[in-house]
Amino acid sequence: MKKHLIALITTLLLGFNAAYAQEPKPTYNASLFGIRSDGVTMNTRSIQFAIDWIAEQGGGTLRFWVGRYLTGSIHMKSNVTIELVEGAVLVGSTNPFDYDRLEATNDHALILAEGVENIRLIGYYNSGGVIEGQGRALGNNCTDLVHKGLMKDRLSNDRVGEGFRPRLLLFRECKNVEVDNVTFRNAANWVTMYDQCENVKVNNVRIQSTAFWNNDGIDIVDCDGFVLTNSYVDASDDAICLKSHSAKKLCQNIEVRNCTARSSASGIKFGTMGAGGFKNVKIINNTVYDTYRSAITIQSVDGGICENILVDSLYATNVGNAIYLNIGARRDKQSFMDGITIRNLYCEVAATKPDAGYEYEGPIEDLPRNISPCGIIGLKDSKIKNVTLENIEIIFPGGGDPHYAHVGLDELDKVPEMPKAYPEFSQHMELPAWGFFVRHVDGLTMNNITLKALKKDYRTAVVLDDVKNHKINKLNIKEPGAKKKDSIFERK
Repeated sequence: MKKHLIALITTLLLGFNAAYAQEPKPTYNASLFGIRSDGVTMNTRSIQFAIDWIAEQGGGTLRFWVGRYLTGSIHMKSNVTIELVEGAVLVGSTNPFDYDRLEATNDHALILAEGVENIRLIGYYNSGGVIEGQGRALGNNCTDLVHKGLMKDRLSNDRVGEGFRPRLLLFRECKNVEVDNVTFRNAANWVTMYDQCENVKVNNVRIQSTAFWNNDGIDIVDCDGFVLTNSYVDASDDAICLKSHSAKKLCQNIEVRNCTARSSASGIKFGTMGAGGFKNVKIINNTVYDTYRSAITIQSVDGGICENILVDSLYATNVGNAIYLNIGARRDKQSFMDGITIRNLYCEVAATKPDAGYEYEGPIEDLPRNISPCGIIGLKDSKIKNVTLENIEIIFPGGGDPHYAHVGLDELDKVPEMPKAYPEFSQHMELPAWGFFVRHVDGLTMNNITLKALKKDYRTAVVLDDVKNHKINKLNIKEPGAKKKDSIFERK
């Protein structure tokens, strides 16, 4: 009996301690710290004091109620949550000197975090709050400072470079990060960037940023364990972009699921920077529309690896290109790509410029060039290996004009290798295929593929150039007036 009583007391004490340990941390209203919601008071110091004070108490939540809170850079601290109630807007200053830079990278942003853990940025009630960057005014003010001689930059098209324009959010080397139910609007640069972070969950985020150029929506850089779900991105550069800036790091164990993207560049992109590379990535059940470049592009051009990548259930409409896989050698280092699976994809390629009418459209491509096919293009000494394409349907406009530009099947050497070029699907200019152009690949499986041209095209549907170990099953080609035309051309 005594033993049972001791065991019962011990169990109760352990349960009490566990409940006490899991007790939620306190929530503090922003007004407690003198933070003003009038849209004109500069709140940088008062917000930072609140974050620092809450961190010193062991953590908690800083809650912003309805209003506009003007601020410069604020730095997140461990165990602190910023909560934005619906109607609360954090408004970034338009003065470039109100933004701080990270020690590690010298990059700057409105919301910064470096080397901290257990941080959260969340919206409360319905659509949550907003992070507003005032990016056009901020970017133009940066350019103005260069004209005045107060900043030095070469200016491209009378616009200041990326190093002078702040992002909206930049987290570096952080662990256990959650961003949920928040809207990001109008950045002057990349909108949100997560660099060398671990265990990151981003859910139900809305990004609407076409106010300036280089507005990548979500940049996932050398992160380990990153889940992006149920989010919407409308950006004037790559919408969802995986990068690898460090040759000693990998962007790995990543999942992007149930997201929708529109872009004046690519919808979902690996690269361009891929110094270390990408490994174990799942891109599942996503939608891309009205996008200037590729719906999905996977690149390894900076000496890194690209391994074990799955793209499943991608639906894309009105895009400039469906699929582009590429190996390059921009840094005189061999790059690698092995184990790419793309399945259950439906795509409609546009006959005209798919982002026409948007602010900061993508540039007009160099001409002459007919509508490009999907590209899977490696290098002679660095082949793309083991690509599987299955259950894919792509609708092309067709109508390629041989008088406009022409590369014949007996002229494949005219298609340049371009190992050091900035990689885009259009870099090779005119290609002799309208569906797929595949070059320098070892291991290709194509199963249940439907390619449909809406108009007759002078080009062949599929061209294979130096492709080893390939299996093609159930290739369905639909092209008006092409009954006697071969669907596949192969040069070994």
